[in-house]
Amino acid sequence: MATTIDSTTDAIDFLVHQHGRIRQLFVETADTTDPVERESKFFELRRLLAVHETAEEEIIHPRARREIGDGASVVDARLAEENKAKKQLAAMEELDISSMEFQVKLAALREAVLAHADHEEREEFTQLREELDADTLQRMRRTVELAETMAPTRPHPGVESATANVLVGPFAAMMDRAKDAISKPRH
Repeated sequence: MATTIDSTTDAIDFLVHQHGRIRQLFVETADTTDPVERESKFFELRRLLAVHETAEEEIIHPRARREIGDGASVVDARLAEENKAKKQLAAMEELDISSMEFQVKLAALREAVLAHADHEEREEFTQLREELDADTLQRMRRTVELAETMAPTRPHPGVESATANVLVGPFAAMMDRAKDAISKPRH
């Protein structure tokens, strides 16, 4: 489920707001000592990261590739970061949420994801805002939200392109949502 924010904001504002929620969830996940609460926060974090990245891969990155100067290299660098983070996140799914190994890997993931978000905001989003008019960015917001409703809810390393997401995404999303229903944290 997409993070709800003011409906007057555009795609860039929407995604930056989600970056803020991701930052907050990293802190909440790391700071809680209650295993049930940590599992719940991590579940929410993993889900938000997965749907957020899918929407960027399907909507934002292809547009940035076409619209901004040196778009191909900017987007390729972001996709490489996303792939690395997806691998880190997928590896964490098998860990005991109360273990020190989980905490260490969570800290490493946080560092990578926050650096990635900073790169997106500085190198991609700022330029998109300069190149696209307000109406286009508003329409992109609605498209991003729609993409998030159909996105996988777990990391799928190697599925970072719009084409791969369209081909693999619906099946992965269906499987992820079934797994989420079975393994959803209780509290």
